[in-house]
Amino acid sequence: MPEVAGRVADAFESLVREHEERWLSPFAVRSYETRGRVHAEEEECRLRTPFQRDRDRIAHSKAFRRLRHKTQVFVDPEGDHFRTRLTHTLETTGIARTVARGLRLNEDLVEAIGLGHDLGHPPFGHAGEQALDELIRERGGAGFRHNEHSLRVVEVLERDGRGLNLTQEVRDGILKHTGPDDPETLEGRIVRIVDRVAYINHDIDDAIRAGLLSAEELPRDEIAVLGDTGSRRIDTLVHDLVETSAQAGDIVQSDEIGSAMLSLRAFMFERIYLRQEHDEITATIRRIFDDLIAQGQTTERATDYLAGMTDRFALAY
Repeated sequence: MPEVAGRVADAFESLVREHEERWLSPFAVRSYETRGRVHAEEEECRLRTPFQRDRDRIAHSKAFRRLRHKTQVFVDPEGDHFRTRLTHTLETTGIARTVARGLRLNEDLVEAIGLGHDLGHPPFGHAGEQALDELIRERGGAGFRHNEHSLRVVEVLERDGRGLNLTQEVRDGILKHTGPDDPETLEGRIVRIVDRVAYINHDIDDAIRAGLLSAEELPRDEIAVLGDTGSRRIDTLVHDLVETSAQAGDIVQSDEIGSAMLSLRAFMFERIYLRQEHDEITATIRRIFDDLIAQGQTTERATDYLAGMTDRFALAY
């Protein structure tokens, strides 16, 4: 029934526009008012918004699939319940969508940014990123930042060099989910804060599970403010973010909650993130990088290849 098959698609864009005007905050990005892509699309999808299309391109990418075998905190953990870079990505995205819905912002845009934000993270978590950054700086380069490499993945490296051709809003959110500059959209700013909300609290759970921390060792003042379990802390942080942002017309935390979260983050960096087999990780990163250079690869190509490795691939290299 060709005359019926196109009816939903014919009305889809107009219905989405109508729904967004009724539901979304005036501060939200409208799905069909994107600032565009690097390259014009040959044809648009009639059953997905541009941001939904970005989400699917990211979820179907090779870089996204590799996140399953990249470290969040613990290298090649034996237990089945430790988080990976993929589970962190999914947890971040889910929390970010909750915040976006509470503030009536564009959930599809938030989802696409959330799924793509760590695509460029190298193996071995925070310690692996620090080792690669130090190595490149020693060679006179500008260093390595996973957010910048995530943008390179979606713009250049995926699809055999063609990139994913994502919208400007998604690319901006991926690039600025960390670093000195705030994202241009409120949706991007949600992911920037929620990324920390997710990894701090979930990494505490994993560190306790691994026996590297006990609940009694967590800083008392911060725990008293945020909550004594991971779920309570996330609930506190999400409610504070939604309520404070709604009043401010921006994506912000209250001073008390934001300060407690940053203090807890500093505690985790000192006690956990940069202590995970750091010498072994640094030696592995250097060995692989030196071998790639010896094969005649440029620093850029060696970095691209190494950053794309999963933990197990790097350990077996």
